[in-house]
Amino acid sequence: MSGAALGIEIAVVFFLALFLLHRYGDFRKQQRMVLFGTLLAWYLCFLIVFILPLDVSTTIYKQCIIDHEEHAPSPSVGPRIFNQTTGNMSVSPTIRLLLPFMQSYARSGGFSITGKIKTALIENAIYYGTYLFIFGSLLIYVAVHPQWHLSWYELQTIGITAANTWGLFLLVLLMGYGLVEIPCSYWEASSQGHLLIKTYFKAAKLMAEKADAEENLEDVMEEVRKANESIKYNHPFRKYIDTILRKCPIEYQEKMGRNMDDYEDFDDKQNTYPSERSLEKLHKQVIYAVQRNNRTRVQWQILLDQAFHLEDVAKNETSLSHQFVHSFPTTEPAGWVNRYVYTPTVEWYWECLLKQWFYRVLAVLLSLFSVAVVWSECTFFSTRPVLSLFAVFIQLAERDYNYLYIEMACFITIFFLCTCVYSTVFRIRVFNYYYLASHHQTDAYSLQFSGMLFCRLTPPLCLNFLGLIHMDSAISHQAKQQTAYTSIMGSMRVLSFIANGFYIYYPMLIVILCIATYFSLGTRCLNLLGFQQFMGDNELTSDLIDEGRELLRRERRKRQRMEDGENRRREWRERYGHQRDEGTSRNRPCISEMKQTNYAETLSANANRQAKYSRSGNHSERDSVELLQDAEPLDFNAETLTEDPLEVSSYKGKENQHKYSPALV
Repeated sequence: MSGAALGIEIAVVFFLALFLLHRYGDFRKQQRMVLFGTLLAWYLCFLIVFILPLDVSTTIYKQCIIDHEEHAPSPSVGPRIFNQTTGNMSVSPTIRLLLPFMQSYARSGGFSITGKIKTALIENAIYYGTYLFIFGSLLIYVAVHPQWHLSWYELQTIGITAANTWGLFLLVLLMGYGLVEIPCSYWEASSQGHLLIKTYFKAAKLMAEKADAEENLEDVMEEVRKANESIKYNHPFRKYIDTILRKCPIEYQEKMGRNMDDYEDFDDKQNTYPSERSLEKLHKQVIYAVQRNNRTRVQWQILLDQAFHLEDVAKNETSLSHQFVHSFPTTEPAGWVNRYVYTPTVEWYWECLLKQWFYRVLAVLLSLFSVAVVWSECTFFSTRPVLSLFAVFIQLAERDYNYLYIEMACFITIFFLCTCVYSTVFRIRVFNYYYLASHHQTDAYSLQFSGMLFCRLTPPLCLNFLGLIHMDSAISHQAKQQTAYTSIMGSMRVLSFIANGFYIYYPMLIVILCIATYFSLGTRCLNLLGFQQFMGDNELTSDLIDEGRELLRRERRKRQRMEDGENRRREWRERYGHQRDEGTSRNRPCISEMKQTNYAETLSANANRQAKYSRSGNHSERDSVELLQDAEPLDFNAETLTEDPLEVSSYKGKENQHKYSPALV
């Protein structure tokens, strides 16, 4: 039973990581190395987080055995099975070191594997050099202090501590934002009017970004066109141009072609050709410009659907029939869920009535949970009395040996912490440098960067969670059994000034970050710096809202005309196409009968005609000779042949004028 439960959890975590990768990545177009590296990073981070509750219950069971409490029941997962599974935790730091190299390799514009590896090594020389410098400095510091007799395990712990310290710095920033933003986002989603106004604002910004992406693509395609015209088919760099052209959109490929007709000697010194480095740079620009253009185009269509749905909700709120009516219903046939479960009546009650109250109740519950997390972050260092709420819950369940309650409480707590941290990773955007876009629109660089962030944030997140429930002996200062996580990843006891100082007092800054997020201080600062942000009391925001409303009104009219035209064509095909088929099938026997009748009549007419002509053959031959004598010959002139009827008539008038002119007579 224990092994089956752990196996199910591992499978669920794997499919969760695979689902997220499918939602944000593109399995068909992106490199297999990028997809595998991102999937491995996400999967291991999720696995470490979600098996940590089992680690806590197993550690409590071991502590009971040490305390000679033989009557304590065993947890749902045995210690031996769990220790075999947690052996993969040490892979996370290795992936963290490899991801920057894979990230640079995927973003490189090189045309060969060797060129990409060379570019990746050059770009990551500073990154890896910084790690080596820090580790070397620590080794020198230990060597000059003979009183420190540190083993290899302790040196490894020092290196992990240095990485976790930087991760804790990011963790507090992201968690402070998520603890406030997630409840506020659900509360704002309960107000359809506010959500629709915010959608208008997003539409105006996205349209500006879409226009900028199209302009950037045009500029890059112009550079590709120049390179394509300068480098002909016999040039050694022609294969690089062909590679770049394959990355361009189809319409641009058709415009530029391949320039295979003209022959030029590439040894001509008068011609100037781009270098290989400039072609690599151009290749990189093409990949970025095409991906950005595709992303903005897809996001625009998704935003239009969301805006039209919100406008439909606003219109249906005053409906007396309690039937939800869509402005643009789907042409696909409805499934059994829409026919029997999610009917228009059920949809009306959910969208116009129940959904608002559900989001409000959920926002209140999440707010209470956020308050509990903030309180515990500020008081988890106090062991007597125990002030951390999560530590109190775990200790109460520990007295009753209720391992199921321990695992469920730990799972809910760490799941909420992960949601606050990881959702912020998916939401933040650093210009166009890092941006996770759904519907398969995330580039390879952002996928690798997110995997690197997950590997940086997961270890300090787990240590912070263990500190909240007083399961980390370095923070609680209690002689307890170590968890499997701390035994593999290391504890903070080696560096006391970090364990007793930074790891305890730095999380208290989360209070300041929560207050700053609630009052939108970061949004106001970005707005002052010139980055347009949604602020209700700003004139620029009002202008963008009006612009977005007008854009959506224009797109609605355009889509309505397209739908009306499609409906008219469909009705025309259904009405007249059906009648045409019936008329064809109905006239087939009549046509066959008419063919038989005409064939008989033709036979009889031919017989009568032959008898008639045999009696009066001389008379008909005389009539035909007279007709030929009366007929006047026509002169054919190829120069008079024209397609314009006006020119033909004018030419005939001039000919008649010359014909009947007295001078010619």
